[in-house]
Amino acid sequence: MDMVELVGCDSLLVTGDISEGDDVVFQLHRLADALRKPIYFVLGNHDFYHNSVDRTRLYVARSIAPQPMLRYLRDESVIMLTPGVGLVGEDGWGDATQGDYENTTVRLHDFDMIENFRATPPTTWKRQLQIFGRDAADRLDGKLRVASEACHHVIVATHVPPFRESCWYEGHTTDDNWAPFFVSGQTGEVIRQAAIENPSVRYDVYCGHTHHGGIAAIEPNLRVITGAATYGKPTINDVIEVV
Repeated sequence: MDMVELVGCDSLLVTGDISEGDDVVFQLHRLADALRKPIYFVLGNHDFYHNSVDRTRLYVARSIAPQPMLRYLRDESVIMLTPGVGLVGEDGWGDATQGDYENTTVRLHDFDMIENFRATPPTTWKRQLQIFGRDAADRLDGKLRVASEACHHVIVATHVPPFRESCWYEGHTTDDNWAPFFVSGQTGEVIRQAAIENPSVRYDVYCGHTHHGGIAAIEPNLRVITGAATYGKPTINDVIEVV
């Protein structure tokens, strides 16, 4: 909280992995009580641990309803930060559309910790990842269409990097082994399409998930800022100037 006050920002944007399970709501209210400024957020895969995805989203939405400073972007349309600058967001998901899912050696804790996977056989996991990814992409597509008509600058918040070029680890981008779980390919498709169709609009995407940071220029008017993170040591990755 001291860091937020130090940079003098008007609001806070959080791109997921706030905590785990029921503790997510506690941490969100703790932030809101301390900052007393708008907090815009999406959820990350860790936030769904010890529960199902749908139940977690519903629990978060109901629990933050009395607190106007907390804004879950998945449940919001376009938020106009200033005239011409809009904010949209979706949780996103590593959706098994990039890399080599069939031959990967990676097994995420998600499969043991999130009920949607734990309660189903491994043969169904790829399809479930793709469903989560498609849902996020479709919802974001509608928001981007509205924002692109009303804004000259669109800020997109999501948890999982939407492009391989924006999925960083120790200064390098991802390989086929990790990409199925660390790139939200279907989300990337709709973001890239929006940028191509609206060359006069600037799109800045903020994400996390990989714990390593970097900036990727995807199109002349589209860049992705991936934030770094260390467990137990939250920090500010960027200060967004809205003009």
